[in-house]
Amino acid sequence: MPRNLDLTALRSFAAVAESGGVTRAAGLLNLTQSAVSMQLKRLEESLGLQLLDRTGRGVSLTASGEQLLGYARRMLALNDEVWGRLTAQDFEGEVVLGVPHDVVYPAIPQVLHRLAAEFPRVKVHLVSSFTRRLLTQFERGEVDVILTTEDRTGEGGILLAQRRLIWVGAPGGQAWRQRPLRLAFEHECIFRQGVQRRLDEAGIPWEMAVDSNSSRTVEATVSADLAVHTMIAGTEPRHFEAIVHGGALPDLREVFINLYARADKMQPVIGALVDLVRQAYDVPALRSAAE
Repeated sequence: MPRNLDLTALRSFAAVAESGGVTRAAGLLNLTQSAVSMQLKRLEESLGLQLLDRTGRGVSLTASGEQLLGYARRMLALNDEVWGRLTAQDFEGEVVLGVPHDVVYPAIPQVLHRLAAEFPRVKVHLVSSFTRRLLTQFERGEVDVILTTEDRTGEGGILLAQRRLIWVGAPGGQAWRQRPLRLAFEHECIFRQGVQRRLDEAGIPWEMAVDSNSSRTVEATVSADLAVHTMIAGTEPRHFEAIVHGGALPDLREVFINLYARADKMQPVIGALVDLVRQAYDVPALRSAAE
């Protein structure tokens, strides 16, 4: 007798695999951690297989889990396509979403996937740029929704999260011990001047090792242990690691991750996009608040 896989449990499994943990997956799915864990347990029991390796730091896939993930992605994509085409409202057009490159992952890919399923005829154009540039583009009406990293939440903005700025370097690197301290930042990085000011206040000499607007140049230099950088806690890529400096470097400020949205274009689509981003950051959705 054929048996059916639980699509809800598959969606939780895929979210955990793609986001790297149950906590992040729960935020993306707008579920509790316990609900996601229970769905994963039921899925493993129904298949009689261990899908996740929980022995190390974080969550990784077993060989069976890796195999299932490919099937799960195809099944969920087909499910979402069917649902979207048979139930979608007739909204067409383009929405422009602007996001600083350092907060694109892990939330935005999941947001884009879910929005495409809900509005299959709407094209979402993703712009990755610096906060200052995104704010200017938003004021000019060139983008419809933006995320920003700022010192505060501006007028009309929605606070998604407050995260600490941390020092990052190459895994096992020693560049943070050098004096003058070598820094790698893009020209328009909103954190740059504040970091330099904190170093001056702490009496730590510094020099710029990278001074460009290429994120790849910064990544290559820091990965080679030739300089250090700063990032929002939790957003550092695998080829960076948080520097445990024991007070040798100054503590850095908290960063506000904000959202701004235009209210004068394709409102149902914009509203859905805003709600999905808020859910990804575990902020109550506007539609839920209104009910």
